[in-house]
Amino acid sequence: MALEMDDISLQDQFEEVIASEDKLTIQEFLNDQNISDVADLIYENPDFESQIISHLSIHRAVGVFKILDPNEQKKIIKDLPPFKSAELLNELPADDRVAFLEVLPNSVVRELIKTLNPEERKITLELMGYPENSVGRLMNPDYVYVYEYNTVKEVLDTIRRFGTNSETVDVIYVINYKGELLDDIRIRDIILASPDAKVNELMDERFISLHAHDDQELANEAFKMNNRVALPVTDEHNVLLGIITIDDVLWIANEEFSEDIQKIGGTEALDEPYLDIHLLKLLKKRVGWLIILFLSEMLTASAMQFFQHEIESATVLALFIPLIMSSGGNSGSQASTLIIQAMALGELTISDWWRVMRREIITGFLLGLILGSIGFLRIIIWQNLHIFNYGEHWNLLALTIFFSLIGIVLWGSLMGSMLPIILKRCKLDPAASSAPFVATLVDVTGIVIYFSVAYLFLKGIML
Repeated sequence: MALEMDDISLQDQFEEVIASEDKLTIQEFLNDQNISDVADLIYENPDFESQIISHLSIHRAVGVFKILDPNEQKKIIKDLPPFKSAELLNELPADDRVAFLEVLPNSVVRELIKTLNPEERKITLELMGYPENSVGRLMNPDYVYVYEYNTVKEVLDTIRRFGTNSETVDVIYVINYKGELLDDIRIRDIILASPDAKVNELMDERFISLHAHDDQELANEAFKMNNRVALPVTDEHNVLLGIITIDDVLWIANEEFSEDIQKIGGTEALDEPYLDIHLLKLLKKRVGWLIILFLSEMLTASAMQFFQHEIESATVLALFIPLIMSSGGNSGSQASTLIIQAMALGELTISDWWRVMRREIITGFLLGLILGSIGFLRIIIWQNLHIFNYGEHWNLLALTIFFSLIGIVLWGSLMGSMLPIILKRCKLDPAASSAPFVATLVDVTGIVIYFSVAYLFLKGIML
């Protein structure tokens, strides 16, 4: 039978098992699969998602539930029988439970919290009392701690006794009688030490901890800079409150990345899968920025109206307006995207603004020189090959395009690089300086730069 099952896909096996309607067979089949494979079955069989969770052992059900996307989690909790959803929520690690409850309406949260046992309810409410996007919301209060006067033998006994409730036992935390964090010790060091050795003999006091009110981005940086699978979380008095594990930080980093990409594209963060979000909600998420960008583009129209006389006097200048505007917007979008990414990765901070400006002045000038040269050569070649006649003053027009592109690309690079830093300095999200927003701002100033340069070269000749 096993050999036959290997020859067909997991989906086909699942359909065959479900068709048998034998609860024991279904349970054994699902419990024998990898957690990730069970999650795939849930996504592929939306009509059976609650049945799949119900047939799993509670431990494996929790493992599957944790890796599902929030929208799928909400549907499962809604469809599960009340006793089963209560069992699932009570078994979920506190940090994962809080992460799930955060995405639900307040009325639903109140009802679900009532299903928790007193101890889990107390822990959940404490974690939800921390500010949104703080480390406190991510921490797990279940961890293994020992005292500095314990022996290695006593530490191992403690791990065996309490380790099953902890999310990880890779690191053991040392506290004093006040609950203050003294050190953290890797399990490897404990296993290799003599059973009679004292904990204080293994301590080096070179530990890293996070504060419960720290922003989650700081946790991401801490894990990135230190080779740890878990970090302790303390309060303002250095009292150990819980731990935060690498899987939670990776999940948050992925969410932050998705939000930044959406904001860079000129929309609010969706918070839900694209295909699952309600159409009106999707409209609301997108229309705000589009209105702002549209109103900004009206400034471009106003700038062109200001130079209406120049356009009427030298209509050939209008031919290059799209070229000028797009070049400035593109250079600004490039710079903005690079700076936002560098800030997100911790490669630069607000204090590096002068270094960024110097680099963008040089880079923007060289990019403008390259594009300006291409524009200059284009006019010369088109004129001499008689592809298009730019008039008797084509050489001055070529110089206008050359210097305009240098100025506009340089300005676009500066705007795109400085705006994210300015927003960060104002404690706003740098991703809000999205590429479309930067492009719109550069469009307006680009028109002014273009016609100002044209006025210098063509005054009294074409203007």
